[in-house]
Amino acid sequence: MPGLRDALRSPASTLTGLVRAPQPGTPGHRLFHHVTVAHVRLYRVSGGRIGGRFDRAPVLLLHHVGRRTGQARVTPLLHVRDGDDLVVVASMGGIPRHPAWFHNLMAMDETEVEVGRERRRVRPRVASSTEKGRLWPTLVAAYPAYATYQARTQRDIPVVLLERV
Repeated sequence: MPGLRDALRSPASTLTGLVRAPQPGTPGHRLFHHVTVAHVRLYRVSGGRIGGRFDRAPVLLLHHVGRRTGQARVTPLLHVRDGDDLVVVASMGGIPRHPAWFHNLMAMDETEVEVGRERRRVRPRVASSTEKGRLWPTLVAAYPAYATYQARTQRDIPVVLLERV
């Protein structure tokens, strides 16, 4: 359980680390969807000034296509930089399965992300175990709740590299 000092220093990640992601099909999940749509709109209108950070971690907008529906989707995700690459985590709050965006992304050769006002083409790939070992401490430092998410699930939470094309 996080201490008071951690909560005061990082209130959003502490709270998020305690809360589980809403299950698909529930009213909480529908509310989460509406909040996400609003987040994307505010991010775009402000060039990332609004919605461009969560806690201390920067946010990007990931474009992906539903592998079953073919529907274009945009998902805000926390990220860190690794050189010229961007790194995201398929945590979904530590639930037992990978998020839909991860499956959609793995079915794509290339996609696009928005970082502030910049749009860039990227090639997604899952980090190797060595890369994940190197990146995980940086990811947890940027967003401490990732450690809580990994502790609450038995699945190995994927780290995804978005390599500039």
